Amino acid sequence: MSDTPDTRVAERCGWCGSDPQYVEYHDRIWGRPVSDDRELFEKLCLDGQQAGLSWITILRKQANYEAAFDGFDPERIARYDADKVASLLKNPGIIRNRLKVESIIRNARAYLAFQETGRSFSGFLWSFVEHRPIQGAWRSLDQVPTTTPEAEAMSRALKKQGFNFVGPTIVYAFMQAVGLVNDHLWHCPQHAVCAELAGERPFPR
Repeated sequence: MSDTPDTRVAERCGWCGSDPQYVEYHDRIWGRPVSDDRELFEKLCLDGQQAGLSWITILRKQANYEAAFDGFDPERIARYDADKVASLLKNPGIIRNRLKVESIIRNARAYLAFQETGRSFSGFLWSFVEHRPIQGAWRSLDQVPTTTPEAEAMSRALKKQGFNFVGPTIVYAFMQAVGLVNDHLWHCPQHAVCAELAGERPFPR
């Protein structure tokens, strides 16, 4: 046992500010380990939409994305054609960027192709952290990295599988969000919650 006293002050991570939706996301979703294949697919797609934007922008549009993209059903999305893309680009509820819209379709096709190999998508993603969440111990936001060797490796592997909008920075944000890493600040109450969850459950293989 360490002799260093625990001087944490219980306050949440400052990045979520005081916006009620952002605070709810921070307290109930961000950093909680996710193992469901479809949920991981959706989150990976949404994080790609974040490129060049703040996450709160996408969070506020998440319900619109779910409606526009058939609940992120990859089989339906994979069948989208040019007319569907044109329709999506007229939808004011999502980011109307052709490359980002088409990336979700491409990722759905990549996801289905991956499933055909018989492997678990969640097991594949969790393998990059050896099937156990990495526990950060950051004291301030400026200490938290924007990418890591694990994220870079996952980015390369996803690209090899045919996914796009999965650069290392996007992938690391995804890893933080779905609990592959616990990057709540050390003093944040959710750090302990996520660490406890990591000790309670088995993770996909």
